Amino acid sequence: MNMIEVISDARSLVTVISMLTFIGIVLWAYSARRQNDFEEAAMLPFNEEDDLNKTTQEPRHG
Repeated sequence: MNMIEVISDARSLVTVISMLTFIGIVLWAYSARRQNDFEEAAMLPFNEEDDLNKTTQEPRHG
């Protein structure tokens, strides 16, 4: 077996592993168990802004 065949086989193996990893991440992200966590995370920027305005509001001038 020459070096070109080994490199070709390694590339194929890396491609298959990468595809399986991608499919695993997609299944994990779209599973019903994760939906509430992602909805809560999606609202974090809006919650921080409200908290920031309440705690560090500047005094009014004039």
